[in-house]
Amino acid sequence: MGRLFGVPVYVAPSWFLVAALITWVFGGQLERVLPELGAARYLVSLFFAVAFYASVLVHELAHTVAALRYKLPVRRIQLQFFGGVSEIEKEAETPGREFVLAFVGPLLSLVLAGLFYLAMQPVDPGTVPGVLLAGLMISNLLVAAFNLLPGLPLDGGRMLRAVVWKLTGKPMSGTIAAAWVGRALAVSVLIGLPLLTQSGALGRDAVDNVGMDTVMDALLAAILAAIIWTGAGNSLRVARLREHLPELRARALTRRAVPVPGDTPLSEALRRANAAGARALVVVDADGNPLSLVREAAIVGVPEHRRPWVAVSSLAQDLTDGMRVSAELAGEDLLEVLRATPATEYLVVEETGAIYGVLSAADVERAFVKAMARPS
Repeated sequence: MGRLFGVPVYVAPSWFLVAALITWVFGGQLERVLPELGAARYLVSLFFAVAFYASVLVHELAHTVAALRYKLPVRRIQLQFFGGVSEIEKEAETPGREFVLAFVGPLLSLVLAGLFYLAMQPVDPGTVPGVLLAGLMISNLLVAAFNLLPGLPLDGGRMLRAVVWKLTGKPMSGTIAAAWVGRALAVSVLIGLPLLTQSGALGRDAVDNVGMDTVMDALLAAILAAIIWTGAGNSLRVARLREHLPELRARALTRRAVPVPGDTPLSEALRRANAAGARALVVVDADGNPLSLVREAAIVGVPEHRRPWVAVSSLAQDLTDGMRVSAELAGEDLLEVLRATPATEYLVVEETGAIYGVLSAADVERAFVKAMARPS
């Protein structure tokens, strides 16, 4: 939809579904409060849905601005079925920063609720502006309260994670604690929300029979619980990923390579590689400067009887700047470089520019899967 503070803002297709749902539900409430509106109440309801998600966008912008302030890259902001998400690509360096990053979102929602409350004071509550302002005040209070619940993936869960991280000195311990609280919260929502609505504790009359409202409450509780449970599990997986990332080092994963001129027959190049105990081929010019990488998949595709007649240059991929990787790269820095220039092989070089070897994307993937399979 555009960029704010340099960060792209997206609206997921599921937003249109929730916008329609809000328009229908809020329109039904307007029929009781302002019956004179007639069919125009749905237009007012649609305006409320858009204004509510504008508030959610402000909530997410608070996270984004705080992340940018700490020099953490933000991939995008996305508005979706249940609120929004700011995709911050790196973890905060300290528990204090993590706490601030999480808290600014609910804080902005509380500020918005206060502003809408102040705007309500001179307005007649029986008018369209009065009803809209009251609805936006209540909805922002609910957003703040819900996000402050102490379980991942909610902001309150990230705040709990920061506190446990500070107390134990271990970010993984904070993630585990906040994720399991999040799962307990999901179960509580699944069971407790329908019971609260049935009892009338949420402001509705208690009912004893199972009607459409009861079914809708149970469905809403199930969706919310599924989102929280899944988010908690994802947070655990991401934490394990970050914990094992330092094990991915370009120098350790690089294959030894043999430099060969471009007109070298493939069979001869492979003979030289076998003699040197190497597993990769780099095409070089007359001065020994690397020009291209011989693709492993292309070698496999050439039958053995054809290899004496095929030059290695015909199987090579020209080097680009993004395909030159420092041997010192590791962890997130390594993955970020590989993601910026997708390829099957990369030339690994020393700081002096000398050829160190060839890094295969498949080797990185295998090492990553192996690391993730080990217990934390």
